[in-house]
Amino acid sequence: MAPCNVLIWNVRGLNDKARRDVVHQTVQSCQPAIVCLQETKLSHISTHDVLTILGQAFLSFVYLPARETRGGILVPWRSDVFSAECHRVHRHSVSVKFRTDGDITWWFSGIYGPHLDADKPAFLDELREVRSHCNGPWMLAGDFNMIYCAEDKNNDNVNRALMGRFRRFVNDLELKEIPLLGRRYTWSNERASPTLVKLDRVLCTSDWENIFPDCVLQSLASEMNAGPLERISIKLKWQTRALQS
Repeated sequence: MAPCNVLIWNVRGLNDKARRDVVHQTVQSCQPAIVCLQETKLSHISTHDVLTILGQAFLSFVYLPARETRGGILVPWRSDVFSAECHRVHRHSVSVKFRTDGDITWWFSGIYGPHLDADKPAFLDELREVRSHCNGPWMLAGDFNMIYCAEDKNNDNVNRALMGRFRRFVNDLELKEIPLLGRRYTWSNERASPTLVKLDRVLCTSDWENIFPDCVLQSLASEMNAGPLERISIKLKWQTRALQS
């Protein structure tokens, strides 16, 4: 399988034309095979919407509707690169089982975690349930709205109980984080003395990493961001390892 890209992006709404145009330009530039857009703020997404926003190559997609213009996830993919066997939609995630050439199957979960701390334990329980249905190689990516170590934030104002819960989730499910190159944080409140946090990340199982051992996670600048760190898009590049007979 030739190298391909996955674009992961909290777009903070797709309701206006300017934002859609920036997404369209970014997709045309980095040529992803899979896209995961979080916080779409759209309660309904049509095929026409997807083709207009992303381009004519994205005929297949699954989405989680926004709730009263809050949240929402869109996962479109190029069906000439991947075929989808099934999918699952939960409150904070969209999961698709992909098949690549060579009959390799794996799960992708697009994530948009809740903002309220009170909702985060249930969110982690949801991801555990997702894993119980998504057997085999698994990659989950997006805006988790959580941190699992103090280094993920530039100040000491952290919820250590929730941080511990997230860390246990990662350890219990034996997940590995794909390191983000060239950037420590992914969100800023853009104040004079800013709070910087790493909210966006990509996690995977070891068997997924064995299939895609050469993956690289890098940030992309975007004209849609109000500042250099308000929200970044992440491009994941990989090439499939040839399976041994």
